[in-house]
Amino acid sequence: MKLQNIFKGAMVGVLALSMASCQDFLNRPTEDNYNVDNFYKTDEQLEQGVNYLYNSPWYDFQRAFIKIGEVMSGNMYWGSSPYMTFTTNGTDGDLVNMSYSLWAVNGHANTVITNVLNSEGPSQAGKNKAIGEALTWKAMAYFYMVRTFGEIPIVHDNNAILTSGTYNDLYKADRASIYEYIVMTLEKAMELLPKQTSGWNGRIDYYAAEALLAKVHLTRAGLSGTLNNDDLQKAAAYAEDVILNSGRSLTPVYSDIFRLAPSVHNATGESLIAWQWECTSGRWTAQNTLQSDLIFEGFSEFGDMWGGWGGPSYDLALAFGVDPVKGPAGLANEKDTRRQATMMMAGDVYPYFWTTKSTKTGNKGFDYLYFLYSGDTDYASYGVPAQFEGPCGMQNVKHLFGDGADHEAALGFSAARMSYQLPTHLLRLGDVYLICAEANLLTGNAAKALQYTNAIRERAGVDALASVTFDDIWKERRLELAGEGDRWYDYVRLAYYDKTAAMEDLKSQKMNSVYNYDQACKNYWYTGCGGTLENIPEDLTAFDPSKAEWKTDFESEVKYNEDDPARSTYVNENIFTLPLPAEDVVFNKHLLEPAQPVDVRTEYVYNF
Repeated sequence: MKLQNIFKGAMVGVLALSMASCQDFLNRPTEDNYNVDNFYKTDEQLEQGVNYLYNSPWYDFQRAFIKIGEVMSGNMYWGSSPYMTFTTNGTDGDLVNMSYSLWAVNGHANTVITNVLNSEGPSQAGKNKAIGEALTWKAMAYFYMVRTFGEIPIVHDNNAILTSGTYNDLYKADRASIYEYIVMTLEKAMELLPKQTSGWNGRIDYYAAEALLAKVHLTRAGLSGTLNNDDLQKAAAYAEDVILNSGRSLTPVYSDIFRLAPSVHNATGESLIAWQWECTSGRWTAQNTLQSDLIFEGFSEFGDMWGGWGGPSYDLALAFGVDPVKGPAGLANEKDTRRQATMMMAGDVYPYFWTTKSTKTGNKGFDYLYFLYSGDTDYASYGVPAQFEGPCGMQNVKHLFGDGADHEAALGFSAARMSYQLPTHLLRLGDVYLICAEANLLTGNAAKALQYTNAIRERAGVDALASVTFDDIWKERRLELAGEGDRWYDYVRLAYYDKTAAMEDLKSQKMNSVYNYDQACKNYWYTGCGGTLENIPEDLTAFDPSKAEWKTDFESEVKYNEDDPARSTYVNENIFTLPLPAEDVVFNKHLLEPAQPVDVRTEYVYNF
């Protein structure tokens, strides 16, 4: 594989010290000239040396995180994207960046471990903790790679390979070997990490690594083509240990999981592993930029929003039990609080966005339609598209922080252009509950499966189930984790042992756009202003909700676009593995050869 790509970050002894971040545990050194010899002298410096693994190496994965996890899975509609049609190739920029990012995580984690092992001065407990965090990040990187690309090389020690000059002569390991390597890595991390049961601040601990190990076992369970009971039992046991003994609990208000303030999103410890972004150092790659890709122009004052023409899919809305084609009438009996925290629809108001603003109709926060159509220049001072852009009648909500005032109120400082500090959750307790439910169901313990499924449903405000099936849990995972970059990997693990079921589920999705939504919403708004589209009043800010009405023939105006090309025609048995970057294949001919089984527990040893 090409040196500067696959082993990006391998020789980062000095960089590992200069890339530490800010805020609580992310405080970075004040000097710029630290190196291995004069740093890593205290436990605090060890933590600072690990901090950047929580953000910078992951930065170039952000777009593929959404396009693979959400667009390919059918949770999100993204126009003519190749991720919509399963036609992504090895030259796709987002795919290439993802691969290089994940290899960078591996390289940086390996270097951090080497630096910590060579350090003198810190306590053994401090060393163990730092190495355990790096090992967990390393395992997470391989977990994404094996589920995305399938067979890849294992790079256990970057320095050894760089020294030997064999970096373009690596062979792929088979999936079973890679999964065993991930399991081995997490088991070692758990040996080293402390068990934290209160005061969570976003750092990885024993229970975070254990939760990831539970998810790895559930995924690996079907790898051979049939479900492995031992993996399922381990998934159930590890997941339940996290639930019962970690001290963590489900965040009572679902939307609070995704808020800026650490006092809110860390309060219950629901977030187990997350990218912890920062934006005060001015260092590019340390910051979150997802809001820019996922919401429309004018949502903040920084002029960096271009995501209005993508959004949640029509199929995801139907899964939540709402139908955007019916307008607000489709929300009449809505119970699931996860819907509004996931997708923004006509009539929604968000009190936790734009917290310093209010509409002239009395709503506090961000009022979607008021923003689009009111003409209130104070309220929409950042610029407004003045039309409903969401291709399926919805916009994204997760990964949004709001405007600069919201950022400052939560963290004490404003965001900047493409730079904000909202964490991105990769693994949280809600997922662990459903891992535990599924693993228990598949091993015959329906009672526990029902218990943990209903706990998730109760938090969401929906009725408890009297009994639970695999399809119930499958759907619950979609609703609970929609927008969080995870759904495609559910299809991958299902395809390991039931590819037909995975394909049929994807083929059944309603993945076309809707049309005429903007016109229908304007009809509603202008009636509340005392006018119609043919006779628009001069003062659009005079909206009176009591005079507004959704036309009874809304469904005749808004249509599900049957003329869109059918995505289902692209579904085939080869879609569950994405291609390796073409450049890597050019530089390493072995990537075209069959993968090799590896005795990882003999070949690779963590002798610390």
